[in-house]
Amino acid sequence: MFSEIGQLIFDNEAVAKTSDFTMGLEIEMQRVDENGNFSQEPYPAAAGNEQTNPWITNDFLETMSEVVTPPAAHALDAMHYLFSINNALRSALSPGELLWPLSMPPRLPKDKSAIPLAKMGPEKEAYLKEWVKRHGFSAGTPCGAHINLSIDPHVFELVLDQMGDQFKSKVELQNYLYAKVAQGFLRYRWVITYLFGASPIAEANYFKSGEGPKKPIRSIRQSSHGFGNPFTGDYTNVQRYVDRIEKGVADGKLISDYEFHGAVRFKGNSHLKELPKTGINYLELRMLDLDPSSSVGIRTNTLRFIRLLASYFIMSPALNPDEVQKVIARSDKMNEAVSEEHPNDVSKYQANARAFLQSLEMYANRIQLGPEYQEELQDLQDRVENPLTTPSAKLLTHIKDGSLTDYALNRAKRYQQSALQSIRPFKGFENHAKLSANDLKHELFKGSWEPDKDKDQA
Repeated sequence: MFSEIGQLIFDNEAVAKTSDFTMGLEIEMQRVDENGNFSQEPYPAAAGNEQTNPWITNDFLETMSEVVTPPAAHALDAMHYLFSINNALRSALSPGELLWPLSMPPRLPKDKSAIPLAKMGPEKEAYLKEWVKRHGFSAGTPCGAHINLSIDPHVFELVLDQMGDQFKSKVELQNYLYAKVAQGFLRYRWVITYLFGASPIAEANYFKSGEGPKKPIRSIRQSSHGFGNPFTGDYTNVQRYVDRIEKGVADGKLISDYEFHGAVRFKGNSHLKELPKTGINYLELRMLDLDPSSSVGIRTNTLRFIRLLASYFIMSPALNPDEVQKVIARSDKMNEAVSEEHPNDVSKYQANARAFLQSLEMYANRIQLGPEYQEELQDLQDRVENPLTTPSAKLLTHIKDGSLTDYALNRAKRYQQSALQSIRPFKGFENHAKLSANDLKHELFKGSWEPDKDKDQA
C-alpha cells in the first residue's frame, strides 16, 4: 500500500502529519437581486476596496464576489474563517441583494454588456476583455470552491533526514511530493465530480440556441461545457509544467500564464519561470462545484475528504514519469464521461469508484483516523451505490420549468436572513485597506476563537 516515503512516514509514526495540511479556501458567488437577476448594485463599500482587500474581492465580473480565507491548520479552522468572512460580505450587501448559491450563474441578460467585468485595475481589465473575446462571456461566469493545500513541513524534514541521498535539496523534495499529490487528484478527479458535482443545468441564455447538453448532467462546470480554456497542462514534474504553460503563451493558446486554469495549479512564485528553483508552496485545487446545501458553498466533511485524499496520495506509490501524461489523459476522458452522465444514472465507472473508496477506507483504518472520517467515507460510499443521493441528483427534484431559480432564491434568502441575524457581524473591512491574516483573526474573533498557529502558504 505504501511507497518508500510512505513506509518511512508510517514507520516513524508520522502519518498524522500527512493529513495536517494547511488549508485556505476561495469561494466564488454571484451577487443577485431578489428576482434572480445579476445585481446592478456596485461592489459593496463595506466590504472594503475590491482591489486591495485580500479577503473579499472580485473575479471576472463585478458581481462575482470571492471570499478568501487565511491558511488554517485544520478543516474546522478554515470553516470558522469562511463563515465569518462570508457573513461579513453578506452584511455589506445592499438591501435586497443576495448571494447565488449555485455554481452555474443565474439567467444571463441577452445584452451581456449590461454586466460589467471586474474592476481590478487596467492590466487585469485588459486581460478580462481579451479573455471574453477568445472564450465568450458565459464561460467566465460559473463559480466554484477552490482549496489551497500545503504539506506539513515536518513531512519534508523527516524525509530529508532519512532519505536525503535521494533528493538534492528541500526544494527538489517539495516539488516531487507536490507533483505526486497533484497527479493523484487529477487521476481521480472523476470520482470528485461524481461525488460532489452540483451543476446539472444552466439557466437561460448561458448557452446559445442549439448548444449545450440536451438533458441534465452531473456537472456542467466540470465538463467540457464549463469554464475556460481547454488547454491541458503537463504534470509530470514542475519543470515540464512550467515549460508547457510557457509554450502555450508563446503559441498564443494562452493570453498569459495566469490564464492556465487547470483542475490543479502549482503555486509558490509569482514568476512562473522561477517555480522549479524556488519550489511549490501549495496546490490550488479547482475541481469542486459550489455546494448549495451550505451557505458558504462547501462543507467541513468535504474538506476532510480532500485532506484524506491528499494524505493517501503522499503515502501511495508514485506514477512512473513516462506514464503520467497517459494516465491523466485517460482520467480526463473519464471525468468528461462522468460529468455528462444523467445525475440519476448509475455511473459507468461505479465499480471503479467503489474499489477506490474501499481502498481509501482500508487506508483510513490502517492509519487509525477518527470516526468523522469513517462516517464521511460511508456517506460517500452510499452515493456511489445510489446516485439519487448525489448533490446533482438532489437538485433535479427542485427544477421547475427547466430552471433552478426558485430553489436558488429560496436558499439565498434563507442564508442571507441567517447571516443578518449574526450576533456580531464584522464591519471592519471598509476602514482597512489591507488587513494581515493576524489582524483579521484578531478583528474577526476578538478572542472568542483561536485557530491553530497560522502557517504561511505563499
